[in-house]
Amino acid sequence: MKTKAIKIHDQTDAELHTQERELADQLFKLKFQLKMGQTESLKKIRDLKKDIARMKTIEREKELAGGNGSAAKVTVKKTAAAAEKPAKVKKAATKKTAATETK
Repeated sequence: MKTKAIKIHDQTDAELHTQERELADQLFKLKFQLKMGQTESLKKIRDLKKDIARMKTIEREKELAGGNGSAAKVTVKKTAAAAEKPAKVKKAATKKTAATETK
């Protein structure tokens, strides 16, 4: 079974744009229903937001790759590798003052 991201990668730019617009419409309707007290489907809203973000990310990757999709995969791998590296913590230099040396 393919993951959602792989399924989205296989779509054309026009299909991505159309599907993103449909998901945005669904999200709007669910938010409206939530405000009116007709539904409490927070999980569905959260999932729609994630799907829209996933589509926007893949559209951007394709845009940066020039539409061929090869650089998009490299970008994802580099980003994942960068996330695994721990951030370096700078140690603050400790200076002894004349007041602390006399104690």
